[in-house]
Parts: sequence; C-alpha cells; structure tokens
Amino acid sequence: MDYVAVKNAAMTLRAINHKLRQQIVKLLEENKRMNVTDIYVKLRLEQSVASQHLAILRRANIVITERDGKFIHYALNHARIAAVAKFVNELVNSEEASN
Repeated sequence: MDYVAVKNAAMTLRAINHKLRQQIVKLLEENKRMNVTDIYVKLRLEQSVASQHLAILRRANIVITERDGKFIHYALNHARIAAVAKFVNELVNSEEASN
C-alpha cells in the first residue's frame, strides 16, 4: 500500500470534512472562480473566517489560486479531487475484493 498516497488522501478528506468548507467547495463549483470577498459575502462570513478556511483548502490542494492584480481568485482543483476520489474508490474496491 502506498502510505504517502493514503496520507495525502486523508489530509484532503479531512479538509473537506467540515460543513463550511463544503459550502465553499459547492460555491466554487457553482461559480467556477471567486475571490475571497465574493466568498465571504455570499456565505455571510467574516473575511478572516473565509480566509482561514480557504487556507486549509489550499494546503490540501483542493483549491488553486490565481492572482489578478491585487485580487487572488480561487477555483477548485478538479484534478486533485478526481485523484483522491479514484484513490478512495480503489481502496474500497480492494477492501471488498479481499472480503
């Protein structure tokens, strides 16, 4: 078993396993690309709260950033999300096969 892959997948799943971060992910899925101001206004949050949760999502590589002048825009990292989903599916399938 690839323990590095397990650790990375666990970090990603832990980052997503929070109601507010799930709302941010859903918002980004619906809007494709947003800056922190758009996100905290839409979710009625304090700017610092939105920034903290975006930082967690960024460290887990769930969101990617793009600078546009003084603004940083956030978007979902679909490749990372797909890779973790594939890894989890393979893990589940290998567990079912061994039973």
